[in-house]
Amino acid sequence: MTRLTDEQLLSRITASPAKMHGRAAIRGMRIRVVDILDNLAHGATREEILKAFPELEPEDIDASLLYAARIMSGVKVQPQAAE
Repeated sequence: MTRLTDEQLLSRITASPAKMHGRAAIRGMRIRVVDILDNLAHGATREEILKAFPELEPEDIDASLLYAARIMSGVKVQPQAAE
């Protein structure tokens, strides 16, 4: 399994004013980063999250965690523009 770079992971985070009020989401879908983080915070496993959101890929969870870590460390992260 090839690990994605930080840039590759963060490219999975998108935002569009037309979707989810411009909040950070996964690959242009209507799944917000905060939804993934909230599930993790409440004890959901990766497997449970992937089952609840079948459109997600394991790397999307990694991307959400990296995005949150960057934001919390004060690094400005600009989500990709969603289509």
